[in-house]
This record gives sequence, C-alpha cells and structure tokens, in this order.
Amino acid sequence: MIYKRVLLAAAGTSALLIAACGTTQTTSGYSNSEAARIAQLQAELESAQAHNASLSSQVSSLQSQSSSSSQSGDSIAVAAGYPPNAKPGQCFSRILIPEITETVSEQVIDLPASTELRIVAAEYGFEQERIMVKEATTSYHVIPATYETVTEQVLVQPEMTISKVIAAVYEEYEEQVLVRPAFTTWKPGAGLIGDGGYRRGNDGRLYGPDGSLVQTIIQPTGEILCKVEVPPKYKTITRKRLVSAEHTEDTVVAAKYETITKQVIAVPPRVEEEVVPAEYTTIRVRKLVSPARTETITIPATYKTIEKIKIVSGGNLEWREVICDTNSTPELISLVQSALTSRGYDTGRVDGVFGMSTLRAMEKFQHENGLIVGQLTMQTMDALGVPH
Repeated sequence: MIYKRVLLAAAGTSALLIAACGTTQTTSGYSNSEAARIAQLQAELESAQAHNASLSSQVSSLQSQSSSSSQSGDSIAVAAGYPPNAKPGQCFSRILIPEITETVSEQVIDLPASTELRIVAAEYGFEQERIMVKEATTSYHVIPATYETVTEQVLVQPEMTISKVIAAVYEEYEEQVLVRPAFTTWKPGAGLIGDGGYRRGNDGRLYGPDGSLVQTIIQPTGEILCKVEVPPKYKTITRKRLVSAEHTEDTVVAAKYETITKQVIAVPPRVEEEVVPAEYTTIRVRKLVSPARTETITIPATYKTIEKIKIVSGGNLEWREVICDTNSTPELISLVQSALTSRGYDTGRVDGVFGMSTLRAMEKFQHENGLIVGQLTMQTMDALGVPH
C-alpha cells in the first residue's frame, strides 16, 4: 500500500512539473521583445510536457511490474528519471546548468621551424701558368721546275669518213594490161555460104572472120544464130620500175699532222718544309680553389602564449527545485519582487503577480550573479534572502 502511494506521488510530481514550467500570461499588451520571450517560454513548456509524458509512460510501465517487485518508491522514481527523494509540495525543473569556464594559457607555435638555403661563394686563388703565345708553324719554300724544248708531231685533223647519199634510179617500160577478158556470145548468121567472111574449115566446121569456131543453130523460123568467141581486149600502159635503190658511198679522208716545238718539264717543282717552333710566356692565372655551394640552415620554431577558455563544469541538464504556481503564493512573489527592487532591479509594481517585468528583473539579477537563468530556483531565493 505504501509502494502504491509512492507511485501516485511520483505521478503527481509529474503534473506539478508541467504546471511549474507553464505560464498563464497572454501576449496581449506586451512589446515585441516580451512577446518573443513568451513564445520562447511556451516552446520550452511544450518540450517539457513532451518529456514529462515520456516519463509518465515509464512510470506506468513500472507500475505494471510493481506487483511482483520489492523495490521502494524512490528507486522506481529514480529509474523513471524523476528527481530522487522528492517530497510532496516540491516542484522541480530540468535546468541547463551554465558552463563554468576558466582561462588557461597555452604555448602555441607562432612560426614553425623551417630551413633556408645559403649560397657560399666560390673561392679562387692565383698561380703561375705557362701558356702558348704562338703555335708552332711550318713554312714552305717552293723550288720551281726546269724545262727543255722538244719537237712533236701534233694531230691537227684526225682521219675521218665522209658519207655521200646516192639517189635511187628508175626506168620507164610499157606493159599490156587486160582490159576485158575473152568471152563467148551469140550473133545472127547468114547461112552456110554467104558474105561476112565465114568459111568452113578442113574439119568440116565453120569459122568466123576472126578465125573462131562458129556453132550454128538453125532456128525453127529459118533464122541462123551463131555462137562466137570474142577474144580478150588489152591496153598498153607506161610504168616506172626501180633500177638501183638509194644508197650511200663512204669516202675516207686521211688524218693531218703538224710538227710543233714545245717546252716540257725536265725536273718537276718541289716544296721544302721548314718548322717554326711555338712561342710561350708565363702569366698569373686565377684558379678555382673551391666551387660555390649551398648550405641548409635550420631556423627553429618560435612560440607565443595564447589564452583559451576552458569549460570546468556545467553545460548539462539537472533537476533543480523551483518555485512555480503550484507551490507559490502572492505573498511569496511579493517578497521576491521587493527583494529585487531593493537591489535595483525594476519589477514594476509589487503586486504578488509574477509577470514579464518581474521575469526580466529576475533574469538580469541571475545573469549578474552567476545563477541559473529563467527559473525561480531555490538558489535565487537564497541569493535574494527570501525565506522558502
């Protein structure tokens, strides 16, 4: 029975939390900044309500398991995420604890270590050196040739062959050309004996005036037809024929010579060499002793001290006991307003109503004193010296 009362008390605390984070103020009659602040508080209220609904479901789950469990009411509330050891009449709010920071000094690299190349110039010295002023040369002396006179037959015109073209020779001659060949034909006859030059030969056959054999056919009408042979007919024409063809005749012309006198080399020219030695002198010469080189120089890093802000504590959500409309009274709010006013924070009228003016005054006081801002916590009450 005691266990059930603890669960009911935890559920009641959840309802008190929702009431503690809410506000019944309206935005009418406020400035834009005040309306924005109210809207922010409303958003925070909705977030808290959602979280509290989640916590209530966890409590319900734990209650369904409580029949066979021997856990105490406080251990169940802790498991549900509620503030431990809560008492009836107390209100708690999950508050973001401000970060507490400290400034620390730290050595950081200002310029990193580096290297640079330094050129070391070449070194030179002087020494004596023998150099050639004039190279060795060779002079040449020409010994001219000697000549003698000789007589010599010189070909003036070489032997040659002259070719002469002989034209072709033609002659004319006459030739009998057949104009019409011999043929036979029929001619009318005059009878066996009659004029016309026909005669009968010793062989009993009839021959015509030209001596050709005549075949006589006596027609039924009494006419006589004679078949006669007409001799061929010729024509005499004049033609040309080649007697000797065109050809060439070669005539050899003998070579011609002349006797001349000329000078020929008896002893050819020649060249005699004479070597002229080189000339030298001693001079002072600048010599390289050590060549130019590069050296690598290491430049160490430089450091500087900077200050960093380090978070020491805070920045997390914690349950803190607060004053809300459930456990507050007009008298208590009036004490808070009076305490703020006495410390120079304008809350408007001291009327026991926690309005926007009182909220702004409280938040300014909390900011300036390093307290949790936004809720009327017990630490704020203690800082104001208000009993609770």
